[in-house]
Amino acid sequence: MAIKNFTFSPATLKVKVGTRVTWTNQDTDAHTVTSAGSGGPLHSAALATHATYGYTFTEPGTYAYLCTIHPFMTATVEVTR
Repeated sequence: MAIKNFTFSPATLKVKVGTRVTWTNQDTDAHTVTSAGSGGPLHSAALATHATYGYTFTEPGTYAYLCTIHPFMTATVEVTR
């Protein structure tokens, strides 16, 4: 997953259970990968340029997330069996 031009790309990623997704910040500004709402599994620190954050999805579902620094940046991971 690319973080570039203040967007997550792709905006919707479809993966199977057990897939590890890695986000790479390609912007000069810091960004986070944080689950929308409470209790979600995604909680990255602020990612500097070229920094990465990875998470392995172990349960099916739709995981909405955002950048807490720039809340207009939103995306979704759809996980299926």
